[in-house]
Amino acid sequence: MNLSLTLAKVEHAPAIAALLQANSAAEGGTLYGDWSQAAVTRWIESGSPIVIALQGQQLKGVLFSAEKADASAPPVVAMLQAWPGEADAYVYGPVCIDASTRGQQLLGKLVDELGHQTHGRQGILFINRSNVGSLKAHQRLGMPTVAQFTLGDQLFDVLTTA
Repeated sequence: MNLSLTLAKVEHAPAIAALLQANSAAEGGTLYGDWSQAAVTRWIESGSPIVIALQGQQLKGVLFSAEKADASAPPVVAMLQAWPGEADAYVYGPVCIDASTRGQQLLGKLVDELGHQTHGRQGILFINRSNVGSLKAHQRLGMPTVAQFTLGDQLFDVLTTA
């Protein structure tokens, strides 16, 4: 698989939004939230590193990050209350990999590149307990579960990159 990893630019927003929407809860996936092109564009413009994987011109994966101070989504706020992490930690995720590319170690490549872009800072992420595939994939990368929280009737694990 010949992939290039790069930081997302505004011109990538339509492809990122399409990938996220295709994997949203509304489509039977596990991603929740507003993944419109406008929302993705705002996130890119915020300046937090967003790593994408391209195969030619085709988007194969994306990994978002954000500063803890910018946390406003209820699951992110609940995660940081359950486990705030290191003082300079960042919020990791969401991550989404195109179905055709899953199981090919792309997650590890995205995580490594984001680690490089964030200068080795600690990332904090949450995964819904029902998303066994994502939990296993992150655990295979050595990310420990450090806390749990409940939001509504959903149970989430909190993991960390370092």
